[in-house]
Amino acid sequence: MGRDNIAVIDIGKTNVKLALVDPAALTEIAVLKRPNRMQPGPPWPHFDTEGIWAFLCEGLARLHEGHGIGRIVVTTHGAAGAFVDGSGALAAPVLDYEHDGPDRVAAEYDRIRPPFAETGSPRLAHGLNLGAQVFWQLQAMPQLRRRARLFLPWPQYWAFRLSGVPASDVTSLGCHTDLWQPHAGRFSSLVARLDLGGLIAPPRRPSEILGPILPEIAHQTGLEPSTPVHCGIHDSNASLLPHLLANRPPFSVVSTGTWVIAMAVGGRAVTLDPARDTLINVNALGAPVPSARFMGGREHDLLGAADCPEADAQAMQRVLESGTMLLPAVVSECGPFPGRQARWTGPEPEAGTAERAAAVAFYLAMMTATCLELAGHAGPIIVEGPFARNRAWLAMLQAAMQAPVRPVTSATGTSVGAALLALDAGAPVKPPASEAPPHSPGDPLPGVTPQLAARLRAHAKAWRQVSERAG
Repeated sequence: MGRDNIAVIDIGKTNVKLALVDPAALTEIAVLKRPNRMQPGPPWPHFDTEGIWAFLCEGLARLHEGHGIGRIVVTTHGAAGAFVDGSGALAAPVLDYEHDGPDRVAAEYDRIRPPFAETGSPRLAHGLNLGAQVFWQLQAMPQLRRRARLFLPWPQYWAFRLSGVPASDVTSLGCHTDLWQPHAGRFSSLVARLDLGGLIAPPRRPSEILGPILPEIAHQTGLEPSTPVHCGIHDSNASLLPHLLANRPPFSVVSTGTWVIAMAVGGRAVTLDPARDTLINVNALGAPVPSARFMGGREHDLLGAADCPEADAQAMQRVLESGTMLLPAVVSECGPFPGRQARWTGPEPEAGTAERAAAVAFYLAMMTATCLELAGHAGPIIVEGPFARNRAWLAMLQAAMQAPVRPVTSATGTSVGAALLALDAGAPVKPPASEAPPHSPGDPLPGVTPQLAARLRAHAKAWRQVSERAG
């Protein structure tokens, strides 16, 4: 039994995963998954915390019985936080950040939120700024301020349920919350304006051990009572961590999932444009990371690409010859082209075809390339998540950026990154075992001929020209 195995709780917006990572090989031994279902309310649309908790407890017991668990780390999406009462229970349901409630008090919130220069947080719609969520919730539920004793970022809420120890971490606070000053490494002025100073626990390192699991968790799951729980980390920063430790800047990491997040490490000095969904993330080492993002995974699904066969070189060629392009933006509330309405130029490919898969992949790659440029990309591009297996997307990204592309095809790059928090920070770290060698601009991806590569570059140039004119 591998008593050193690391259980990684990975709560994404779309799915909840429980992965078991071998600390020696940095590979996944087993993965359990369930959909992350939203509850309609009252009092507002919210996460199914008890359903998630039941899945996690059952999964921990199952994985421990089959393989052994030595440590637990939590990683989650951003833009979520939990008010907790004096008994340790939720003081209010955890708000779904896509709910438009915070928009109803946007003018009032905008009068108190700090400027972009202080926080590196762009002004985002709905509840994507965690500070906006808090501001609205405290107004929508007046008794909440009296009831709450803690406010915990989403990873630390789950770590708290496991260990009973409250905490926060810089990667979650630094994730477009309006609550953190990334360059100063301290809370922003908004924390005092919202009177949250007594509710948010001081940030700790994501790798720090909060304590052992609670006795009732040990009894329920069969885990050793001494099993440590680490503080936890924001998911895109978990994806970044292995590469941060194993690569020399400059380089960029593109984390793909519901959100596509482009993070530039040691890149060009640029002035970030908050109107185009650029932001400053804070990595696991506490350093600012210029970033840009859009809802690429959501757009992929809305466009029906998940129901299409894979785009081969012939399908790519046919789309390029047709002159078909999809222009931004499918999800117009965020991303580098906010407020734009998507439109096709040329014939729209039929649903369920490889040509549609290719056209969608090209659009998503160009949106990603735009994000990389806005963030100040330089050097190779490392790709995490499901798009690392999308050959048409990789081919167009390489053509658009003219930079080496390095897809990482492990099942969950996030889980491996989070597992590193449970290892000795001073130990040497190798890239994930499944990381493919980089493809340089002069070394096309498999199946991409020089002729196809030239057409891809021409498409990228045309897309940029049309997109900029449309603005």
